[in-house]
Amino acid sequence: MKRRFNLVLAFGLLLFFTGNLFAQETKIMVRALANDAKFIGSSMGGAKIIIREVETGRILDEGLTTGKTGDTGAILLSPRQRYKEITTEKTAGYQASLELEKPTFVSIEAHGPMSKKQAKAVSSTQLWVIPGKDITGDGVILKIPGFVVDILSPQTHETIKPETKIEIKANVVMMCGCPVTNAGTWDASGYEIKAIISSEGKEQKEIDLKPTEKASTFSETIPLGEGDYEIEVYAYDPKTGNTGLDKLNIIVK
Repeated sequence: MKRRFNLVLAFGLLLFFTGNLFAQETKIMVRALANDAKFIGSSMGGAKIIIREVETGRILDEGLTTGKTGDTGAILLSPRQRYKEITTEKTAGYQASLELEKPTFVSIEAHGPMSKKQAKAVSSTQLWVIPGKDITGDGVILKIPGFVVDILSPQTHETIKPETKIEIKANVVMMCGCPVTNAGTWDASGYEIKAIISSEGKEQKEIDLKPTEKASTFSETIPLGEGDYEIEVYAYDPKTGNTGLDKLNIIVK
């Protein structure tokens, strides 16, 4: 009888310890939130999510956030309530699936937006993940600061005659692609949109770009003398610290 009890006990312990060696699927929803804006999703090429085991650096899962930018009211305009979710099934995110045998300390990175390399930034965090204990709903939200700035005119390495007035035109949007307009949710009047024009041996100029009739588009026209010029256009929000920049070179001769 005692022998049988010992065999049962040994068998139970064997099951217990070997059971712990089997990996369990653990789901983590990861989202990239543009600072002072909405989620980075399909419309901006998504944000690349990378989950690594901190101890080894091994990548456990990676992929792109897909879906819509989300509800403006829930994300930005409504008072936040504890435990109340600000996302839905359609809101952009990446649901990672990890196969874990034991509690694992991981790092989670978001790189985005992927469609605009000059604007792409990285946000990251670290946390313990327990096998079988999913992190869903809003999930892990990583905030990515900045603006996406694209110079539309002049073109890269364009050669322009000295007597020509040069239009500097740029498109400026939030990192999620949300538009910047006068009196809009992202009010153009609250941002500094400027061009810095520099040329070797000549004084650097800084000019304000003004909003045009087209949403998110800013422009100003200036004359330039002969020379090789670098043009940088930047956006800056003094309230949030968001910044963004694009640059190119032109030839005036």
